[in-house]
Amino acid sequence: MRRSIPTHRHPRVRALLAAVGVALLAAVPLAPAQATQGGDDLVVMTQNLYVGTSLDPALDATTPEQLVTAAAQMYATVEYTNFPARAQAIADEIEAKDPDLIGLQEVARWTTTGVGAGPGYDFLAILQTALDQRGLDYSVAAVSENASIGPVPLALPGCLIATPPFITCTVQLDDRDVILVNDETPGLRWDNPRSGQYAAQASFDSPAGEISFDRGWASIDATLDRQPFRFVTTHLEIAAFPEVQQAQAAELLAGPARGGTVIAVGDFNSAADGSTTTTYEQLTAPGQLRDAWDEDVLGAGFTCCQRSNTPPLAPGALNNPVSTLDQRIDLVLGRGAARSDGGQAELVGDQPFQGAPPFWPSDHAGVVAEFRL
Repeated sequence: MRRSIPTHRHPRVRALLAAVGVALLAAVPLAPAQATQGGDDLVVMTQNLYVGTSLDPALDATTPEQLVTAAAQMYATVEYTNFPARAQAIADEIEAKDPDLIGLQEVARWTTTGVGAGPGYDFLAILQTALDQRGLDYSVAAVSENASIGPVPLALPGCLIATPPFITCTVQLDDRDVILVNDETPGLRWDNPRSGQYAAQASFDSPAGEISFDRGWASIDATLDRQPFRFVTTHLEIAAFPEVQQAQAAELLAGPARGGTVIAVGDFNSAADGSTTTTYEQLTAPGQLRDAWDEDVLGAGFTCCQRSNTPPLAPGALNNPVSTLDQRIDLVLGRGAARSDGGQAELVGDQPFQGAPPFWPSDHAGVVAEFRL
């Protein structure tokens, strides 16, 4: 039942072909040698959606006035990076690769209040709409509710009252990790959705008090043609906090990724070449998880990050026409599930999707890989 990662395959067409295949198998029994060649192939994808702006302006603020200015700058950058357009590009990649399971990170929800505020953006709802427009059937299987930052005063022109000085609008960021399941995959069943936040977290001082950008994980237990496995998505702390990141990795390995057949995907924020932190080595140590990306065969596979700095926008405006990816931190890892014979892993979203900013679907490339259970 091996299948290569497709360049395009509509899920309903796949279901029809599967039904035809069952009928043919019933009419023409397999020879014993064919029948005993085992394994079920599973295509998985990881994609960091990108919250739409760097958070550095808020984290660098030392006064309430700087924090208010930073919030307006970041919100303007979120609008500029235009997730509704980027979601269409990401949905195109999903349609082309037809993954059975998807792990998403930075599934932001930007909420605004006030008559003069701009729109809010629920990245999950926007992506689901883009998938629905293509006739793709993906269910939300598990969600990890992570950081919640705000509400912070949003100083937009329609939100200012001069006498007395008063800001009538706010903006808030909520971060999530999400698992999507392809409802059209024959033989794929899932249950036991779980999620949690790590005990180890980094915190930052701000004029509004301490900010903790909480990070977590989400998982499901699944079977593909009765072959059991667990699927996990996570987003570990950035490399600037190596001890926290390593502690989170230890929690992951001792918790949701412990034992049995496991596929863990996500933004691990640790360069695979060891140039930033030792977390990659920790995750892929003997007896732990195995990387689906073979650099000797597939090349460097850089996934991070698209960088730009064009004031007055915040950093990360996705307006760099030339890719700046130079690290491999977005990974597909597995235990008890080998890459399929003739299977492959590949990058998605590493090419511009349009000729004007935002050029890139995300500041991260995604990874698609095929496993045999």
